[in-house]
Amino acid sequence: MADQFRLEIVSPERLLADRSVASVVVPGTDGDFGVLPGHAPMLSTLRPGIVEISEHDGAVPDRLFVKGGLAQVDDTSLTLLAEETIDLNNVDAAILEKQMADTREDIEDAKDDVERAALEKELGWMTALSDVIF
Repeated sequence: MADQFRLEIVSPERLLADRSVASVVVPGTDGDFGVLPGHAPMLSTLRPGIVEISEHDGAVPDRLFVKGGLAQVDDTSLTLLAEETIDLNNVDAAILEKQMADTREDIEDAKDDVERAALEKELGWMTALSDVIF
């Protein structure tokens, strides 16, 4: 269809999606951006956030959380190379809160800046996820 384009979502483990869609809103590092058929070519890094996928105009979008990654857009397709994706329906708020508390403690106990930076990155995506589900 002329009013749709191809969406592929790829994680390190497997191909998560390969379908025709009407629009996608992507959490780019510099802000969310929408992709429609005929979009100009571009590359963007992804920040932790929600990808909203609409199969047709007026449809309630499917929502998927990505921890980060890359987006490649051209006039006929969007490919998301996601570090990891999380189904919002499978998030347990209590477990997430516990993970965040544990990570905060680990940041305080970090032995060096490299370890601290890695833990802060983990806390960053957890915080972004908690902002969505709470």
